[in-house]
Amino acid sequence: MHRRSFSKFTAVVLLSASLLPGAMAQQVIKMSTTTSTDNSGLLPYLLPMFEAKTNTKVNVIAVGTGKALELAKNGDVDVTLVHARPSEDKFVAAGYGVNRRDVMYNDFIIAGPVSDPAGIKGIHDVQAALRKIVDSKAKFISRGDNSGTDQMEKAYWKQLGTQPQGSAYVAAGLGMGEVLNMAAELNAYTLTDRATYSAYKARTGLVIAVDGDPKMFNPYGIIAVNPEKHPGINFKGAMLLIDWITSDEGQKAIAAFKVDRQQVFFPSAKSPK
Repeated sequence: MHRRSFSKFTAVVLLSASLLPGAMAQQVIKMSTTTSTDNSGLLPYLLPMFEAKTNTKVNVIAVGTGKALELAKNGDVDVTLVHARPSEDKFVAAGYGVNRRDVMYNDFIIAGPVSDPAGIKGIHDVQAALRKIVDSKAKFISRGDNSGTDQMEKAYWKQLGTQPQGSAYVAAGLGMGEVLNMAAELNAYTLTDRATYSAYKARTGLVIAVDGDPKMFNPYGIIAVNPEKHPGINFKGAMLLIDWITSDEGQKAIAAFKVDRQQVFFPSAKSPK
């Protein structure tokens, strides 16, 4: 009898303890994002700070921006962090996303072999450089995956009115890190964000051939999935992450992240209206 009473008492104590805030189950937030935020090392550096502060776990799916937005559109994630502003605006305008905020920016570069077969090293006009790549029939590796980088590259070719033909143009359908490895193996050029290039520079041996053109500006935005479209998503968790990454703390952490001792992402969050 005494043992039974003790068991009931223990059960009550354990139940009460489980209701304390510190003992609450860890919240899971699902985020789709671009390969650049993962390949560069930014997210492995940034997210543990957020998770420790908020008792959350962020499950990351790193794919191209097009696929990241598709996952968000289908309600497979709670929040998305991408870098293709026209596609982001279309996603929000269609009602799939809410509360988009600027997070950070970096820039695109054209990386290529030290031998520079197209003779473009030092050019700061992306269109002029791409024209020389076409005219020289040098090999160019494209992401070919509807990522933000791929969308920007396709816009450059469209503006130029031409692009490499035949075997000179390879649509890889791969992430940025893998494409940089391919470019190194094939003595080719590619368009890449600076952060991922910096993270892969030592292993690929590629050099920066073209940078500094204002048209190569690369902004990133974060968007919560609209709970009216997908009531089952973790909207509270999405907003918790959005609020933190755009806070002073989150923005300072982004600014402090370095690759090869160089800052590669620059915070750009503005206070929400």
